[in-house]
Amino acid sequence: MLNENMKALRKSQGLSQEELAAKIQLNGHLLTQKAISRIETGLRVVPDYEIPLLANALKVDPLWLLGLEPTPD
Repeated sequence: MLNENMKALRKSQGLSQEELAAKIQLNGHLLTQKAISRIETGLRVVPDYEIPLLANALKVDPLWLLGLEPTPD
Protein backbone atom coordinates (compact mmCIF):
# COMPACT_ATOMS: atom_id res chain seq x y z
CA MET A 1 0.00 0.00 0.00
CA LEU A 2 2.73 2.47 0.95
CA ASN A 3 4.61 1.90 -2.30
CA GLU A 4 1.50 2.51 -4.43
CA ASN A 5 0.41 5.57 -2.45
CA MET A 6 3.90 7.04 -2.51
CA LYS A 7 4.32 6.59 -6.27
CA ALA A 8 0.88 8.01 -7.10
CA LEU A 9 1.37 11.03 -4.85
CA ARG A 10 4.90 11.68 -6.12
CA LYS A 11 3.67 11.64 -9.70
CA SER A 12 0.65 13.83 -8.92
CA GLN A 13 3.02 16.41 -7.41
CA GLY A 14 5.18 16.31 -10.53
CA LEU A 15 8.24 15.05 -8.67
CA SER A 16 10.79 12.69 -10.13
CA GLN A 17 12.27 9.97 -7.96
CA GLU A 18 15.51 11.96 -7.91
CA GLU A 19 13.70 15.10 -6.71
CA LEU A 20 11.94 13.18 -3.93
CA ALA A 21 15.25 11.67 -2.85
CA ALA A 22 16.82 15.16 -2.80
CA LYS A 23 14.01 16.51 -0.58
CA ILE A 24 14.61 13.69 1.89
CA GLN A 25 18.38 14.21 1.75
CA LEU A 26 17.89 17.89 2.62
CA ASN A 27 16.31 16.67 5.86
CA GLY A 28 19.52 14.80 6.70
CA HIS A 29 18.67 11.25 5.65
CA LEU A 30 20.54 9.52 2.84
CA LEU A 31 17.92 8.02 0.55
CA THR A 32 18.85 7.65 -3.10
CA GLN A 33 16.80 7.61 -6.30
CA LYS A 34 17.49 3.89 -6.50
CA ALA A 35 16.05 3.38 -3.01
CA ILE A 36 12.91 5.35 -3.99
CA SER A 37 12.57 3.17 -7.09
CA ARG A 38 12.93 -0.02 -5.06
CA ILE A 39 10.32 1.19 -2.54
CA GLU A 40 7.87 2.03 -5.31
CA THR A 41 8.30 -1.37 -6.96
CA GLY A 42 8.02 -3.23 -3.66
CA LEU A 43 11.61 -4.48 -3.70
CA ARG A 44 12.65 -2.53 -0.59
CA VAL A 45 11.06 -2.63 2.83
CA VAL A 46 10.54 0.81 4.36
CA PRO A 47 11.76 0.95 7.96
CA ASP A 48 9.41 2.68 10.38
CA TYR A 49 11.78 5.63 10.87
CA GLU A 50 11.65 6.45 7.13
CA ILE A 51 7.86 6.71 6.93
CA PRO A 52 7.70 10.19 8.52
CA LEU A 53 10.58 11.34 6.28
CA LEU A 54 8.71 10.22 3.16
CA ALA A 55 5.44 11.71 4.40
CA ASN A 56 7.10 15.03 5.24
CA ALA A 57 8.76 15.25 1.82
CA LEU A 58 5.42 14.53 0.15
CA LYS A 59 3.48 16.81 2.55
CA VAL A 60 1.03 14.13 3.63
CA ASP A 61 0.10 12.36 6.87
CA PRO A 62 2.19 9.22 7.47
CA LEU A 63 -1.00 7.26 8.14
CA TRP A 64 -2.23 8.10 4.64
CA LEU A 65 0.94 6.68 3.13
CA LEU A 66 0.25 3.46 5.01
CA GLY A 67 -3.33 3.36 3.73
CA LEU A 68 -4.81 3.93 7.18
CA GLU A 69 -6.50 7.26 6.38
CA PRO A 70 -8.69 8.39 3.47
CA THR A 71 -7.18 10.19 0.51
CA PRO A 72 -6.06 13.74 1.40
CA ASP A 73 -8.00 16.69 -0.01
